[in-house]
Amino acid sequence: MQVLAIPRSTIGRKALMAVTGLVWIGFVAMHMWGNLHIFQGAESFNHYAEFLREVGDPLFSYGQLLMLLRIVTVTSILLHVWAAYTLYQMARHAHGSSYAVKRVVQANYATRFMRIGGVVIIFFLLFHLAQFTWVALPETALTPRIDPYANVITAFQNPAISIFYIIAVAALGLHLYHGVWSMFQTLGLNNRSWDGFFRGLAVIVAIVIPVGFITVPVAVLLGFLTL
Repeated sequence: MQVLAIPRSTIGRKALMAVTGLVWIGFVAMHMWGNLHIFQGAESFNHYAEFLREVGDPLFSYGQLLMLLRIVTVTSILLHVWAAYTLYQMARHAHGSSYAVKRVVQANYATRFMRIGGVVIIFFLLFHLAQFTWVALPETALTPRIDPYANVITAFQNPAISIFYIIAVAALGLHLYHGVWSMFQTLGLNNRSWDGFFRGLAVIVAIVIPVGFITVPVAVLLGFLTL
């Protein structure tokens, strides 16, 4: 019963945000690294995409482990959003709107855009899934999903899609900068001695992961990656 009561407290919800945030940091880091296979050519990238569905064999059948990972990551983001929203509502009710406005003025840019960036990231994820997983958009509907390399190149040849992707990834970078540092703070792993290290780690993560993602659409737009 005490375990079930943890998410009801402010500390419990912050801890939930930290843990689910860690899951997503791991996911986006692996996803970014996997995306870089595209620079090795179509065969390598398509092999990587197929490997994601075959991984876990023979313990898991085709696509099962991938589906399990998707369930974990989707559940994590839903819990993350729920915890963030309820903490925001609790803060507003506890301190009043004038206090909230004062805190926003005093906040740094990463903190200020956390909520806005979170919304941008959610809409981008839905768009990204529709485009590359559900194959629901015109840019990829004409290309079979058995050729992920062609799907990616075709999509990013559209400047509007590439720009939207870059903006969303930039928002992710701001989210990561604040989130990585806050995660260690919330979990009680940070102190004065380690604060500089964790802030530096937050900066590195917030730069490396977005830059890794952005290299793909930029390479397509500049003609380095073609069909």
